[in-house]
Amino acid sequence: MRQETWWIAQQELPASAAHPFYTRLNELLDAEKFDEFAEAACQQFYAKKMGRPSLTPGICFRALLVGYFEVIDSERGIAWRAADSLSIRHFPGVGLDERSPDHSTLSRTRRLIDVETHEQIFGFVLRS
Repeated sequence: MRQETWWIAQQELPASAAHPFYTRLNELLDAEKFDEFAEAACQQFYAKKMGRPSLTPGICFRALLVGYFEVIDSERGIAWRAADSLSIRHFPGVGLDERSPDHSTLSRTRRLIDVETHEQIFGFVLRS
């Protein structure tokens, strides 16, 4: 039986091909300044300074988009998918040295933002 290595340097990880759909979507969203738009649209729902840093709107909505595109109907499933896939981690911008969003954080952040703002942000994505 072969014993697995316990630690591998990040630069030694095999490079996986990025998911072409998410790569192209990120290019479109970046060109339209999606993160800036989402930050401005959600500003009223975030405290200026209180406690630990929260999940940014750009990461949160990209994670919710993964759920939509991959027909994952729970925050727990979205969190698992983001933690398990290198290409899905790349889409919202979660580095290998960072933890992917936890399901409870996704759920809390989603509930924090009102329906009208969700519609506004997803409308922006459809127009991009």
